Amino acid sequence: MAFAPLDPVLHNQLRLAVVSLLVGVEEADFTFILEKTGATRGNLSVQLSKLKEVGYIKVKKTFKENYPNTSCALTPQGITAFEQYVAAIKEYLG
Repeated sequence: MAFAPLDPVLHNQLRLAVVSLLVGVEEADFTFILEKTGATRGNLSVQLSKLKEVGYIKVKKTFKENYPNTSCALTPQGITAFEQYVAAIKEYLG
C-alpha cells in the first residue's frame, strides 16, 4: 500500500506548530506565536519566512503604539496544505 507523501514544508516541527496555531485564529502576532511555540526569535523568523515563501502564510508588518508589530495569517493554500498533511498522517496511522 502506497501512502501519500508528507509535505516536507509542514513536516518540520516548528512550521507545523505555527500552522496548527494559525488554523484556529484569524491571525496571530509574532509574540503570541513565539510564546506558544517556545521557539527562539531567530528560528521563528526563519521558519515564518519559509512558510511565506511557499505561500502558506501571509505576513503583515505594522506599528502598534510606535513599536513594530508582525502578524501572520494562513492563506487558502496554507489551509489546504495543512488539511492534506493531516489526512496523510491519518492514513499512515490507519
